[in-house]
Amino acid sequence: MSNIAIITARGGSKRIPEKNIKEFCGKPIIAYSIEAALKSGMFDTVMVSTDSVKIADVARKYGAEVPFMRSEATSNDFATTRDVLMEVMTEYAKLGFNFDYMCCIYPTAPFVTAEKLKNALETAISNDYYEMISVVPFSFPPQRSFIIKDGELCWKWPEYKSARSQDLEKFYHDAGQFYVYNAARYLEADGVTGERRAPFILPETEVQDIDNYEDWVIAEMKYEAMMKEK
Repeated sequence: MSNIAIITARGGSKRIPEKNIKEFCGKPIIAYSIEAALKSGMFDTVMVSTDSVKIADVARKYGAEVPFMRSEATSNDFATTRDVLMEVMTEYAKLGFNFDYMCCIYPTAPFVTAEKLKNALETAISNDYYEMISVVPFSFPPQRSFIIKDGELCWKWPEYKSARSQDLEKFYHDAGQFYVYNAARYLEADGVTGERRAPFILPETEVQDIDNYEDWVIAEMKYEAMMKEK
């Protein structure tokens, strides 16, 4: 069985300049994703898809492959992760390489560890899952959320306004860290997912979206706390 880890790292971040290689707790943030994938021992190939020479140089320094640069079509603001993954898999196929499973890892995911990736991939393979997504529970039950209508605060779902949190169904959202796919099925379906999708549940203490500098500071605090616990 042959597996590939694809780290998607486009250049040109606007809110946090050079976000994908900005120093995070002592090293470029993309290094955490690369090192976790390599250390897991689950991947025959660990590659970075980027349009940036600077990112490519950092990626290679930390042990990732950059066999080709991302095309202009997958480097603009409208390109999706699906577009990038399809391009990478197609290019590898041209080079004569085909994979059984692929794992898409975001470059700003310092909470990803080798253990998590190994566990996720082994679970996906043993259960023949088409897709596995890293998710985290909502910290507050969405069923008890408000909306603003005509300037007034209203319950979105009034039937739940008196419900106890522990009695409500738990909701989850994408943790924005990694995704495991059956590579052959992904290509056959042209990147359209939905069949046998499984969760890889993460604790809120090990999840943080990083969209601005405030998020960055919070992420570093959470990461340092996670390291102390380990």
